[in-house]
Amino acid sequence: MGTVGHNRPRCYRAGDLTPVWVPDAAHEALRDLVRAREAAKADQLRARHRLSKFLLHQGRRAAEGVQEWTGKYWDWVKSAVHFEQSAQTVSFIDYVHEVEHAAARIQRLEQAIDAAVETVPPKMRAVIEALQALRGVAQVSAVTLVAELGQISRFERARQLMGYSGAVSREHSSGTRIRRGAISKAGNAHLRRVVIEAAWSYRHRPSLGKALAARQRRQSEAVKEIAWKAQHRLCHRYRRLMAAGKTKQQVVTAIGRELLGFIWAIGVHIERPPQPRVARRVLEA
Repeated sequence: MGTVGHNRPRCYRAGDLTPVWVPDAAHEALRDLVRAREAAKADQLRARHRLSKFLLHQGRRAAEGVQEWTGKYWDWVKSAVHFEQSAQTVSFIDYVHEVEHAAARIQRLEQAIDAAVETVPPKMRAVIEALQALRGVAQVSAVTLVAELGQISRFERARQLMGYSGAVSREHSSGTRIRRGAISKAGNAHLRRVVIEAAWSYRHRPSLGKALAARQRRQSEAVKEIAWKAQHRLCHRYRRLMAAGKTKQQVVTAIGRELLGFIWAIGVHIERPPQPRVARRVLEA
């Protein structure tokens, strides 16, 4: 331990030490809350799978054209599905109860997230609101990004943020030979999940829907310009990669990685706003 401590100033002078960001109480509390919601979403998915597999095993299928877990599908489950055996009825009711319980749990946690956003420091709330100018990033996603990243401007470049997410390619180097493979996943999995989910929305042509317009209403022209540029660039890149024969998952992962660059740009703009130029005054004696 003494040797390590003795070498620490030398490593710092050489630039070999990487600074570590320690979350404050507000960031840590918010992170705990969004991760609780994420766990609830995973439980909901498992509960839905159990119910759908049970119905499939019993040969019960909704009418053609009714998609799973829509309002029509849920009406069919509650009104048209019946069993003659009481044991199967008990199992069915229990599966339905678990799905409903998971949905109520998620709703409570999302209401708690809405309330928590109102109590966070003003600068953090400003970043959360600004990130919602991006397509595919509503409030829960924006809160998750800020909770997982903390101060976005601590990353000197967008590529550092991409590396932090683990959405960059693996690299195998030997001499002059460099081979790159799939993404490393050596990063924040919660962050990577959110940006890849948001990336799916960029397969559609650029547009400004009602919900997105409402989220952008209070944002500056600079933030809206970054968000609009993201729509054009990422949609074009999505189509170009699909035309090149890449799989959808590969393309969306690439889009998510590039989306992090626009997230970084908005975060830096809010946390470190450009200083206005002060005109020089000529003072006459």
